[in-house]
Amino acid sequence: MTLDVGRVTIADVAARAGVSIATVSRVVNGRYGVAPATIERVRDVIDDLGYESSLIARSLRSERTNVIGILVSGIEPFSAELLKGAARALHDTDYELVVYSGGMRGVGGWERRYLSRVGGTLTDGIVLVTPTVVDASVSYPLVAVDPHVGKSHLPTVDSENFEGAVAATEHLLSLGHRRIGFLGGRPDLESARRREAGYRAAIAAAGLAIDDELIQSGAFTEESAVAPADHLLGLADRPTAIFAANDLSAKQVIRSAIERGLGVPDDLSVVGFDNIPESALTDPPLTTIDQSIQQMGHAAVRALIQLIDEPDRLERDPVHVTLPTELVVRRSTGPVRSS
Repeated sequence: MTLDVGRVTIADVAARAGVSIATVSRVVNGRYGVAPATIERVRDVIDDLGYESSLIARSLRSERTNVIGILVSGIEPFSAELLKGAARALHDTDYELVVYSGGMRGVGGWERRYLSRVGGTLTDGIVLVTPTVVDASVSYPLVAVDPHVGKSHLPTVDSENFEGAVAATEHLLSLGHRRIGFLGGRPDLESARRREAGYRAAIAAAGLAIDDELIQSGAFTEESAVAPADHLLGLADRPTAIFAANDLSAKQVIRSAIERGLGVPDDLSVVGFDNIPESALTDPPLTTIDQSIQQMGHAAVRALIQLIDEPDRLERDPVHVTLPTELVVRRSTGPVRSS
């Protein structure tokens, strides 16, 4: 009997072993009620049908899948860069990577709905990217990257959001700008709140009054940045510079400025945050804050592997990694133009 390995199913295993599908399922999941001889026969069939390297066969032998899951609400520039770092972290290990995306349906508690689909049997542990909650109670290792609510009892990886925002704002202040707008991200995200706090702190430290009219919110997407960018650029006393809380929002600010006939940076300086690859390709190239996104993915996977290999590590040494940020100056910022 010849089968295409890619089409082998639990029914094929049951037919070859002369048992029911339910029996194969009990063997695969390690449940009681199956005779030892039957268990051995089912395992032999799994091998014979080409499942030697499959997740099923692997977990039967070692009680591990050697697969790490990464759960994201959607694939966009931030998560794409993070996945590159995560994959790089596996180069010298026996682990593989599976990515599960909610298709940008990540609204309030999305990870609760998806954790059960990839955790426990398919993977040995999971990295959650920008989760809305970090109090999930599960029996396997979890690491949260850029969680909405900041630190938690779970291991976390984030960046110096506050310090990066201070550096971005101070850069604009050093160029003589005093009317500096801020286009923030989603207020439910801890990283967005920290970036706004950094902007406010730098403005206050410069002896300037906080003008709430210069502070607008988006949702970290180009589409959501259209209205707040238009508001800032439409002010009678418009800002001479705008710090956008991520690069996608900053790209939209540049686009909106050009549509109004404003030159960047001659009439308006723009700073972003993230340093996604696209930021170097804007016209002009975007000054931004590099938050080492790939390194965040790398650190999260390394922390997760440690938790998998040392199950009691979390109790004795909780992991909370905060990576440094760095100002990257390009051509979207320049000295304020004298009146």
